[in-house]
Order: sequence, then C-alpha cells, then structure tokens
Amino acid sequence: MTQQVKNTNIIWRQYFIKFYHRERIVLIKGQQRRNVQNLWDKSIKPSNTNSFFNKNAVVIEKLSPGVSSSTSFKDRLSPNNYTPIRQKQTLLVEFIRLIKVYRDLSKAKLAALVILTTMCGYAMAPMATDLTCLFATTAGTGLCVASANAINQLLEIPYDAQMSRTRNRVLVRNAISPIHALSFGTLTGIAGVGILSTMVNPLTAILGASNILLYTCAYTPMKRKTIANTWIGAIVGAIPPMMGWAACTNNLELGAWILGGILYAWQFPHFNALAWNMRLDYSKAGYRMMVITNPLLNSRVSLRYTLALFPLSYITPYIGMTTWWFALDSSLINCVLLFSAYKFWKDSNDKSARDLFFASLVHLPVILALMMAHKKDQGIIINNEIIDVDEKELEKVILELET
Repeated sequence: MTQQVKNTNIIWRQYFIKFYHRERIVLIKGQQRRNVQNLWDKSIKPSNTNSFFNKNAVVIEKLSPGVSSSTSFKDRLSPNNYTPIRQKQTLLVEFIRLIKVYRDLSKAKLAALVILTTMCGYAMAPMATDLTCLFATTAGTGLCVASANAINQLLEIPYDAQMSRTRNRVLVRNAISPIHALSFGTLTGIAGVGILSTMVNPLTAILGASNILLYTCAYTPMKRKTIANTWIGAIVGAIPPMMGWAACTNNLELGAWILGGILYAWQFPHFNALAWNMRLDYSKAGYRMMVITNPLLNSRVSLRYTLALFPLSYITPYIGMTTWWFALDSSLINCVLLFSAYKFWKDSNDKSARDLFFASLVHLPVILALMMAHKKDQGIIINNEIIDVDEKELEKVILELET
C-alpha cells in the first residue's frame, strides 16, 4: 500500500512539472507574439529613429529609409523593406567571445599570480615610488606571461587533448586556429618586451624575454623528456619578482635574489602537490614528472624546499629589507606549510596532496603581504648593501650634489 501511494505521488509530481512547464512556455510565447504585434500595429518609433526594438521580442529589425511608418504590416515583412541589424550584434558577441578566448589562452589566473609577485618585487625594492614605472612593469610582464602561455598551449595541443584538466582549452576545442594563437603569442611577446625596454629599462626587458624563451623553448619540451623540467619551471616562476626589483633599481642586488629564491622554493611544494592528483593524466599524456618516475622523490623534494623557506625568510631582516618582526611572522606561516608538506611526505595520498596544494595557495600571498607590511625604511644601495639614511641627511646630500 505504501509503495502504491509513493508511485502515485511520483506520477502526479511528473504530471505537474510537465503541465507547469508547458503552460509557462505557452504564456511566454504568447506574450512575445503580442509584443511583436503591438509593436508593428502601433508603429512605435522610439527616440525618433527608424529602429523597432522590444526586449521581450525575438524579432529585431530596422526599417529602410524609404519605408514609411504607415506601411502595412504585411509589406514591412518583405525582405526589400527592412535591413537587419543583427550584424552589429553578431560583431559584438564575437568580440566578447574573442576576449574570453584570449583570457583562457593567456591563463588569466596564473598571469594574475605572476603579476602579483612582480608588483611585490617592485614594492620591496629601495625607494620604489614611481607609479608610472610600476604600471609599465605590470603591463609588460602581463603581456610576456600571456605570450609564454599562448605558445605553451600551442605546442601542447595533442597532449592537452588527452588530459581531463586541459581537454577543454581553447586550442583543443578549436575555438581559434593555431595560426591565430601563434600570432597572439608573438604580438603580445613583442609588445611586452617593447614596453619593458622603452618605458622601464633594458635589464627588465632582457629578463622578460629570457623568461618567454625559457618557458617555451626549455621547460615545455623538457616535460616529456626528463624530470629536470620541474627545476627549470621553478626558475621561470622565480624571475618575475626579480623583474619587479630590476624595474625599480635597474640592478639585481641581493634582495632581488632573495625574492627569487623564495618563489623558487615555494613552487616545489605547490607544483608537486598538484602533480600528485594529476599523475594519471600526466602519465597518459607522456609527461615525465617526479610523481610518475619517483613518487618518494616527489614528496621528499616538497619537504626539502619547504624547509628552505625558513632561512630565506630570515635573510631579509638580516640584510635590511624588512624588520625582524617578519622573521617571527614568516615562521608562523612557514610552519603551516611545513606541517602540510610533512604530512604529504609521511603519507602521500590524494588528501594530503590536496591539503598541501591549498596551503601553498594561501601561503604565497600571505608571506608576500607580510614582507611588504614589515618592509624597512630603506635608504640607498652601496656595494649591494642597503644603507639606512635619514631623510633630512639625504636631502642635504642631494643639495650638495646639485650645487
């Protein structure tokens, strides 16, 4: 009896859903027909133009200049008496679609993270006050990142098609042609390096161009040959904060190398944890990663470079980049990452890898924010050492040099 009542309820529920949707569709279509008919019958001409538009109507048309508003409804439907305006809408839709394609081709989220590290490198440099230079550095770096990512996806089309994480990329699903992607990557690379060389300085432009070549010509092909690709990829990720520092100082002092070292070490727990959950896809596509060839080395390297973050963080107050409070605060956030790396090393599984990956995502922006918050008032650089100079004394020195 209970089963019979249950079946009856299911039948009534299905009938109600079908009836509701059928009636709803009929009402919507009827309203659209009435809107279109009223639009023609009343000969409405909004804003003193010959355009007829209703947001609820499906038909969107524009009268030809020679057609009067008193023309009958039947005559207006003649193809000779109206000009479609859908072409403009099609162009707008195509433009929006192309912007989304370029965003995916550039890997916008990854590019944003790289730009963040570049801005941090600029902010940590001594006497970083030129906003124009900062904006130029950000734009140039973003274009270089877009170029490298576009060319990387172009080279990996057959391999991305075999992995679940990348099979929906724009080139795999033929959203744009390979020639289009190559043109986009080439133009953004030229524009990015050009902005850095003309509006920033040649050293930053060299670093940007080197990063594009290193990512596309070294890291990308090495992914299918040797596990050393992870170390090459870490170098690529370590260069952007050095670009930010070089943009401000036109030099690569010790502080720039420390920033690069922190980003270099951070990438191993971040990427190795990601690679663990992607190991089946990497194996299917033929990539040679530590997680496939030597899983124990994968977790051990993650722990090793997490430990390296501690001394790198302690060097920054020692050389005068930050106050000593940063040593304390960075120890706390580094311990959180170390705990996740230790669990991943002790027992490598999907959960521990996922915990380490998300811990690394939180770790990087937090430690960079702490570094900028504890930045020490810096003076001038002499022989790769930051010398504290009082503002009044610095003004006196500048006046003496001018006279």
